[in-house]
Amino acid sequence: MNTIEVTTPPVPSSIVPWLSIRDSVKAVDFYKSAFGAIEVYRLEAPDGDLIVRLSVDGAEFWLSSGASDNPSLGPENLGGGSVRMILTVSDPDAFFAKALQAGASQIFPVSEEHGWRTGRLVDPFGLHWEIARPLAA
Repeated sequence: MNTIEVTTPPVPSSIVPWLSIRDSVKAVDFYKSAFGAIEVYRLEAPDGDLIVRLSVDGAEFWLSSGASDNPSLGPENLGGGSVRMILTVSDPDAFFAKALQAGASQIFPVSEEHGWRTGRLVDPFGLHWEIARPLAA
C-alpha cells in the first residue's frame, strides 16, 4: 500500500495592522473613498461588530469597531493612535490629495526628504498615515 504525503505550502510571514475604530461602517467608507480600498473580507458578527479586511493595491489591513474587545481603546477615546501607518504607493501626491478630499487633515504636506517623497495626514478617526514612495536611486 502506497502512502501519499500531503504537505502544506509555507505561509509567508507578515505584519498586518488591525485598526479598532468605533464607527467601523464609516471607517470602511472613508478608506474606500480616501485610498481606493476594496473589501477583501467582511464579517458582521452576532455582537454587532463589523470586521473587514481592506486592500489598497494589495496592501491589506483589518478594521473593526472593537465591540468584542475593548471599545474604550479606540483612537477616538485615546486622543489618537499609538501607531503610524506608512502607505507606500506609486503616486503619493494623488493619494494624499484624494485622502484630504475624503476628510483627512494634513499634518505635513508631501515633500522629498531622507530619500522618500512623503506627506503625513490624520484620518477622521485620529489615526496618522504617511503616504509615501522611495525616491529613485
